[in-house]
Amino acid sequence: MELSKMGLSISPSSTLAIDAKAKKMKAEGIDVIGFGAGEPDFDTPEHIKKAAIAAIEAGFTKYTPASGIMELKQAICKKFKKDNGLDYTPAQIVVSNGAKHSLINTFQAICNPGDEVIIPAPYWVSYPEMVKIAGGVPVIVKTSEQSGFKFTVDQLQQALTKKTKAIILNSPSNPTGMVYSKEELTEIADLAVERGVFVVSDEIYEKLIYDGYQHVSIASLNDKIKEQTIVVNGVSKTYAMTGWRIGYTASNNEIAKIMANIQSHATSNPNSIAQKAAEAAICGNQDMINTMVAEFISRRDYMVKRINAIPGLSCVTPKGAFYVLMNISKLIGKAIEGKQIYGSDDFADVLLEKAQVALVPGSGFGIDTHVRLSYATSLKNITEGLNRIANLLNKQQS
Repeated sequence: MELSKMGLSISPSSTLAIDAKAKKMKAEGIDVIGFGAGEPDFDTPEHIKKAAIAAIEAGFTKYTPASGIMELKQAICKKFKKDNGLDYTPAQIVVSNGAKHSLINTFQAICNPGDEVIIPAPYWVSYPEMVKIAGGVPVIVKTSEQSGFKFTVDQLQQALTKKTKAIILNSPSNPTGMVYSKEELTEIADLAVERGVFVVSDEIYEKLIYDGYQHVSIASLNDKIKEQTIVVNGVSKTYAMTGWRIGYTASNNEIAKIMANIQSHATSNPNSIAQKAAEAAICGNQDMINTMVAEFISRRDYMVKRINAIPGLSCVTPKGAFYVLMNISKLIGKAIEGKQIYGSDDFADVLLEKAQVALVPGSGFGIDTHVRLSYATSLKNITEGLNRIANLLNKQQS
């Protein structure tokens, strides 16, 4: 029997694949240093855990409204007003099972078969696959280190067609750590309004931003672009709550209603207990964010300095999130430990096999000349992992 052609066209997540392989090796007793993690290595703050425990003890374990409880939606609205200068009503908020689920809902709500969605590369691995799941067509716009891994308005204009339905923005970005300025976002917003296309603004890393850079939500620029923007966010990265699976969107009323209807048939409501925990996270003490940011800056600075000191490797300094995109282009075409390096997959394989270091190949991000390292791990692990990489590469040159 023939299976779904769409389903068969979907590629597995390379970030989860490398993480699974590294965990398997660890389970076998192999000392693997993992740089693949897309989650903070901090624990969820105590007041958030206590809110979840209180919810359980109070019997808050039943179905909730499909798009989320009113208290959490109100908290999210207050967060948007305070942090982003955005006015939304609870009816415009849809709470989902993680920001990933929020994105799936978004594309299913706005895409018809054949609609094009513009995705700047390097991109988060799931964007193209999510668009395909919704029947859309991913249109990849290549960026470079020279452009700060940002697309220009000229590139955007060239990519726009009559079939373009949306543009994806991810600032701060996974995997590059780049951050769009207000001026750059204004140019993008003006073009999106002129051409009548949606903007899907993934702002999950908004609080993890460094060096005096400021996060600006494109929806905050004016009422016209706000109407065309679906803002995606969640509690996973900001509050070290990846496993709690709470994400949310803010959009115009029509899109929010469609997403809520889709979700009601797909998953019903997000986890009731996690919703109470998310409410506590958004409304409670925010000190842990500063602690995380300070630690991430320290790790980032060390990682960037070490990488740029290893022959054959280089990187630019990320301005947000917790990833470094490491340039391996000088190693392509060479052999490491007898293995020819044709791209990022080969490099990742040889590192895991010969140095027991796990990182994510850039092929999954649309940039095969780079690999991604996460600094959401201890400085001890970062030091040891980079020592192993340096030793392996230095051995090739000796």
